[in-house]
Amino acid sequence: MTVFHIDMFSYLLWFLTGRSSQLLSETVQEIRSRQPDAYIEAFQVNLSSYKSIKKFETSLYQWIQDSNMEHSVQLLINNAGMLAKSYRITEDGFDEMMQTNYIGPFVLTNVLLPLLKNSSTPSRVVNLTSFTHRCVSEINLSKKGLRGVRSDHCSARGSYPLASTYEYTKFCLLMFSYELHRQLHISSGISVMTADPGVVDTGIMRELPPCLSSIAFSVLRLLNLLQQPEDDTAVGAVLDAALAPPEASGKYFFGGKGRTIRSSQLSYNIELAKKLCAESLTLFNELQIKEHELGTS
Repeated sequence: MTVFHIDMFSYLLWFLTGRSSQLLSETVQEIRSRQPDAYIEAFQVNLSSYKSIKKFETSLYQWIQDSNMEHSVQLLINNAGMLAKSYRITEDGFDEMMQTNYIGPFVLTNVLLPLLKNSSTPSRVVNLTSFTHRCVSEINLSKKGLRGVRSDHCSARGSYPLASTYEYTKFCLLMFSYELHRQLHISSGISVMTADPGVVDTGIMRELPPCLSSIAFSVLRLLNLLQQPEDDTAVGAVLDAALAPPEASGKYFFGGKGRTIRSSQLSYNIELAKKLCAESLTLFNELQIKEHELGTS
């Protein structure tokens, strides 16, 4: 689920986006039960579909225009993520986990950049990464690599490397965050933070066999590493990143209580990050061209 808000006069208007209309409705109801006067709008968006993101963009701009509000966004939190157990190609030609966890947030952030830059108060982007990014020792910046397309996925003998693919997506999102910080913080005043909530007991392992996810969670509980979604520590890093002063832009927030740590050494490779974002932007442009051609055909 992705969260962002607009300053509507003296009120905060929160937007929630997610692929499940039921979960969006339940989340809105829960927030309103705690804060009845909250201004909330929910949009169903699937980050593994460029068409869905463009539909959301059109709906959002239309809603802002109809509401006669300032065309701006103050805070964008990219929280969407999945752990797939099998190799699935999206309609855009990406591995589903790659598009959901990295390409989708990359596209959504770029789509919303005009609104973030237009904010009358300093805006920011918070991307949720994972400590598992430390397992990545090399990065494939070819089109096939960024699409998540690998020959062993398609072979009868090869099994889908779900762990390494997940780690790779979170590493890419982290490097994108650092590069976005370097590009925007000084020139546009937009802060870009990364947040790592640690291991949280969510539904991210729902595709795995129950026995495997149960064992994994049991081990994490024994090691005292598993957090519940309702625990303050589970959302601490996200809140820290969302509320930190602008000069904290580029920091990696981990575990709550305002704690920041350094990520892996490879993640600070500036030239690699520039190339990653350039190649990702090329893929984004290709999606735009393809969508335009389909719309005019």
